Amino acid sequence: MSKGADVLKLVHAIEGLSLWVGRAFAWCILILTLAVSYEVFVRYVLNAPTVWSFDVMVQMYGALFLMAGPYALAQDTHVRGDVLYRLFSVRWQARVDFLLYILFFFPGILALFWFGWEIAADSWRYKEVSFNSPAGIQIYFFKTLIPLAGGLLLIQGVAELIRCWMAMRTGVWMERLADVRETEDMLMHMDINSIPGIDTSRK
Repeated sequence: MSKGADVLKLVHAIEGLSLWVGRAFAWCILILTLAVSYEVFVRYVLNAPTVWSFDVMVQMYGALFLMAGPYALAQDTHVRGDVLYRLFSVRWQARVDFLLYILFFFPGILALFWFGWEIAADSWRYKEVSFNSPAGIQIYFFKTLIPLAGGLLLIQGVAELIRCWMAMRTGVWMERLADVRETEDMLMHMDINSIPGIDTSRK
């Protein structure tokens, strides 16, 4: 097996981990939707609001927000200001990305991991509960996700650095593992003649 194939295998293994975590925590959306729907029903129809639904909503949304970060990075779906960037060659895009990862991404994510670890450790030490919760729900489990998300982002960041390095050498971006796509992205790459009711061959 060639060195390039080994590098691609490593990058895809890291991306596979990020995709798996993202898909797993995507179920938080379903739990969040059910919790909101249930609370609306019992509050406004039965006039019997719960004391736990708000906590479930906050923790599900927070978990989704934290753990979707590595997934979004693996799929290159984070917001990007690419007005000038998209005009660059692949090699220059890779150089810019590599520099920005080193200067901004890794210091910020290292801080997230380091201080998140301290926050989670303190929370576990005194079995922290939410003072904003009428149910006094325990939140040290939830705070564990902060350093976990930071660690996964660091690992995915290494894969992105490798991707940039290979693009600087070859002038071609390595392919990413395919997953779901936004409708707008699919339409941008779709053959317009394949859409029912549209025929551009006739004038």
